[in-house]
Amino acid sequence: MPPKPFAPEDEVALREALKRCSPSTFEAAVQFRKTGNPEHVPAVVIGVIERFVEPDLRVKLKDADDDLRLIEDLGIDSLTMMEIVILVEDVLQMTINNDELRNLRTVGDVKTFIDCKIRGLPLPKPTKFIPIEHIGAVMPIQPPFLFLNEASVSSTAANGKYKISGQEFFLQGHFKDNPVMPASIMLEALGQLAVLYLLEGAPTEPGKVVSPQTIFFTGCEGVRAHRVCKPGDILSLSIKPKRMKMPLATFEGAIRVGQEKAVIAEEITLTFGIVDAVNAPVPINGVGVAHGQPISTQTEVAPVATPVRAAMNG
Repeated sequence: MPPKPFAPEDEVALREALKRCSPSTFEAAVQFRKTGNPEHVPAVVIGVIERFVEPDLRVKLKDADDDLRLIEDLGIDSLTMMEIVILVEDVLQMTINNDELRNLRTVGDVKTFIDCKIRGLPLPKPTKFIPIEHIGAVMPIQPPFLFLNEASVSSTAANGKYKISGQEFFLQGHFKDNPVMPASIMLEALGQLAVLYLLEGAPTEPGKVVSPQTIFFTGCEGVRAHRVCKPGDILSLSIKPKRMKMPLATFEGAIRVGQEKAVIAEEITLTFGIVDAVNAPVPINGVGVAHGQPISTQTEVAPVATPVRAAMNG
């Protein structure tokens, strides 16, 4: 819909409403009200959230990390969330129902929700947060080769974190007296996050699920390493599906440490299979393969493709 006329008195009212927000928030709000361009909305949303976050936590918003949790990371309780919503409604001239707020858990959820409301698009499914216990229960990859400490999965993306502890077995020789996370292992971590997306977020037909025993790595393109990562660094991983058509799924992925790029992968491709939900196989001990080399030989299985990592412990 075309934007409503933006009169001088509207600008005065908007400035008063956002008087405790940053100047950039006000400017983004003015541009949105004048043009109706939804590209200005994220800056407004972040600015409004920042206004209600404690000063010592606002630095987290500077990184524009969409997987920041509203309650756990930013300390936003239900009453504060209502204040945020009321101000957003006033600034963006929209209406939000209380029931629609229940599934908003992260900054990214809020931005996506408001963007969909403004564009008149269907609201996405809520983000699913997956603790390490559940990751270990559903993933075919198991410790010590599992590089996800926590993750969140939505219908459009997956995010995860992994802290390099310094105790990883491969750091003993990579390198001598200078432990550095191998870039190939960081690519492995992105592949594992893609596996988790297939298991927990990928859309399937009713009564069908992706079998954890059918997911294997087939290839990657456009990989760049931008930063050396060492013990103590927290890797923020993200993947987004680009193409999905049985039996192939292609993702784009990235790893950051804070605001710094660490690894970029333009395409990571996995092969997968669909089974009936009632007949979904239980993970079994198998063969682990990394870069075409066997990791363990517990049980011989016929190779389908180079696995991301098939250390499948039931």
